[in-house]
Amino acid sequence: MLLYNKNVLHGDTMHIPDGYLDIEIIIPLNIISLIILVYSFRQIVRKGIDYVRVGAFSAGIFLVQMLNWPIPGGTSAHFLGSGLSALILGPYLATVAMSSVIIVQALIFGDGGILSLGANIFNMAIAAVFTAYFVMKIFNWREIGAFFAGWFSCIAAAFFVGLEIGLSSSFKYSLNITIPVMVTWHAILGIIEGIITYLVYKRIGGRIL
Repeated sequence: MLLYNKNVLHGDTMHIPDGYLDIEIIIPLNIISLIILVYSFRQIVRKGIDYVRVGAFSAGIFLVQMLNWPIPGGTSAHFLGSGLSALILGPYLATVAMSSVIIVQALIFGDGGILSLGANIFNMAIAAVFTAYFVMKIFNWREIGAFFAGWFSCIAAAFFVGLEIGLSSSFKYSLNITIPVMVTWHAILGIIEGIITYLVYKRIGGRIL
């Protein structure tokens, strides 16, 4: 939910475009994301998952992410969906589902870079997903925990985006600016994420798979 150029941070999307991360950061994140994604896929294959239902859920997340709400400065934010995916699908299936959404967005719509695809998957499909899952476990899967799972998933993804661009010499600003800006904005925007996650989770009544 931040769109950046090399001089300014603008609130919009969390998808990092190409040219904003150093190769020393891109390569490890691509490798880590690939390993976790393959492991997650192997875990769900063993469970005999209903791929039609997963595909429908992923398509729903994709469509919801296309809906933006305006924020000050003439830009906008959108629902992330990582927390809700984790609570409804479980962490491994949510990782695969969110990754498929991010890949389609990058390859077809140019939302996020190709070289930085591993970073975007790590931030939104791994860090955010597993943060939501563990937060919900702390709340012992009570419905109110869904709000905090959605909220913290948004903050977690924002933190890692701030960390990655702050460490990159390709980006103008350092960690003491990128992390506070990302986390502060998304602590606010994450309230909406938390509310939506709570309402949908309460409506559905728990995991569907």
